[in-house]
Amino acid sequence: MNKLKTLIVDDNWLFREELKTFLRDYPEIDLVAEAETISEAIKKIQAIKPHVLFLDIQLAGESGFELFNKTDVTAKTIFITAYDQYAIRAFEVNALDYLLKPIRKERLTRAINKLLASNESHKGYLTNDRLEYDDIIYLMIDGSLKFIKVSRLKCIVAERNYSYIIYDDKKKELISKTLSEWEKKLPEKFFVRVHRSTIINFEYVEKVKKRKNYTHEVTIKGIDEPFIISRRYAARLKKKLT
Repeated sequence: MNKLKTLIVDDNWLFREELKTFLRDYPEIDLVAEAETISEAIKKIQAIKPHVLFLDIQLAGESGFELFNKTDVTAKTIFITAYDQYAIRAFEVNALDYLLKPIRKERLTRAINKLLASNESHKGYLTNDRLEYDDIIYLMIDGSLKFIKVSRLKCIVAERNYSYIIYDDKKKELISKTLSEWEKKLPEKFFVRVHRSTIINFEYVEKVKKRKNYTHEVTIKGIDEPFIISRRYAARLKKKLT
């Protein structure tokens, strides 16, 4: 059996001991190292190249997400934290699952089963999963890491191999994701493509108005310029609105 090299990154030694005890019951897991800080984790990752990473989101004075900006992380990551407001499903990182402290053994077993299933298929577990409307996504915006609730997104506009997002009362912000990637991840119940370069959240739609030549325009709350949509895309939007 090929065991999965595993690294725990958490600044609480008592929690690490508890998790290590739990992990002994899973023969597929080979716990090879642990770290308390980001800098220590970077050294361990570069030295042992783990297959699996148990990563605390809130370390002492640091965010666990900083790790992904400071080194190349190829390990499948299971986030752990005591704060449920960080219940994220990030697609900017290789996220597999999310565990809330204190960890329950049955919940850990589910995470390990996901890990083993994803390892067998050679795919990340969340590769084809859609986001939920109440999920929080982790994005790099203008060199800073931000958490944004999916429900706050008003629209996404294509920009070559990137995209702009508009949320809350913010101006357009550039993201290193294509519109096709967004379309595969966003919940279909709320988001619809209205143009080859535009996806909107129909909960923010104020009105859809007919124009000449069978085109339409859709007005989004808080955005001055309406989006022009074709007859075909307008039909898709109206279907969702009804």
